[in-house]
Amino acid sequence: MKLRTLVRDGLYLNWALPAAAVPPPPPPLSYELHSAGGRDYVFASALLFRQQGLHLPALPMLRVSYPQANLRLYILDGERMPAVLFRSMLVPAWVSPAARLLGRQPVESARFRYPRPSEDPDPEAGEWRWEVRRGEALAVTARRAAPAVGEGPRLGSWEATVRYFRDRRRGYAEVGDRLRRIETEHPPAPVWPMAAELTDASLLTRCLPLGASDGDSGWPPLHSAWLCPEIPFVFELGTVRGLDLGSGRLPQAAASSRSGF
Repeated sequence: MKLRTLVRDGLYLNWALPAAAVPPPPPPLSYELHSAGGRDYVFASALLFRQQGLHLPALPMLRVSYPQANLRLYILDGERMPAVLFRSMLVPAWVSPAARLLGRQPVESARFRYPRPSEDPDPEAGEWRWEVRRGEALAVTARRAAPAVGEGPRLGSWEATVRYFRDRRRGYAEVGDRLRRIETEHPPAPVWPMAAELTDASLLTRCLPLGASDGDSGWPPLHSAWLCPEIPFVFELGTVRGLDLGSGRLPQAAASSRSGF
């Protein structure tokens, strides 16, 4: 069963996390590691966006729209394909029952306050503010800016950096003792480079606590940020697959491709 939607005002917030500080992924997944300064890093993103007009192609008049947020880690799957591992999926409370029942997604309920930058595309429009709250909060202010990369490994040009995070058509999520896969389709889309500042990051720590690594703890500064005004998006619920993790699952050593500065 295919679902179609338009993802609006998708804010990508990206970090390079020390690999030693991140919990191991469930097998057969492995982190896609990148080396810099003698350390290995795993990339993570918080994606804040609005689903607009989510519908079945056979029922185009029946549509729903709502805000959403997810926290994802960048992995290679058992076939060595670039993919994402969803660490957290947040939706409004009224969406949660259907997402769990129909999509078999491990969603949690949250409250959202999102702007609509695509309705005011002027580069001088000023700052926008996003907030996601589930007890703790993720709050960020951002404005349009020149492309820039902060702390962590380089992934090539700005265009190559954007492609690294966006060109992934498989997503995985742990649902109980099962690992489920979702196939997606989405075309290239315009990107606005953003300068972003987190004013509250406590929700990140709740969703993905980091262990100490070489004396460091907590989330590092942002690696990069951008906004996609809109992305036509298709995902296939019929190809969601369950892989039995087993009760005796052992942590898997991270294995990956590597790149430096």
